[in-house]
Amino acid sequence: MKFLFSSKKMYMVIRILLGLVFVGSGIIKMSDLTYFSKVIAAFAILPLDLSYPFSVIISMAELIFGVGLIIDVKGSLGAISLMLLAFLVVLSWAIYMGYDIDCGCFGPEDPEAKVFSSLKGSLLRDVLFIIQAIYLYSWRSKNDYLPSSINVF
Repeated sequence: MKFLFSSKKMYMVIRILLGLVFVGSGIIKMSDLTYFSKVIAAFAILPLDLSYPFSVIISMAELIFGVGLIIDVKGSLGAISLMLLAFLVVLSWAIYMGYDIDCGCFGPEDPEAKVFSSLKGSLLRDVLFIIQAIYLYSWRSKNDYLPSSINVF
């Protein structure tokens, strides 16, 4: 266990993989913003006329902060953590409401988009991503590490 918190390689691998997930997700969403805006509308949280602008904002944020996490820019892990928490809240609400919709996480070619009923799987996946973010925060704390001084905010 001590190895996990002392290994900079483990920190780098988890940080880069989590960043790549967000970069990939952002690129996929940007490739079909109309589809993603329909997914956002299906959650019935926002007024319909805000679905498209939010699809752009979310996609761009995932791409920008994913790249930031890969290159270890200050603020990127915090932004990704906040997005993950927001995704958890939205997915939990949709599960509570009994929705049978695609989460929109990885675009229309994601297998869950074809079968729906997978919001619980998406929720579990996001919990695993949160655990990775917690690890990154823990590693930084235990090793007195500060990311790049380039500030995102």
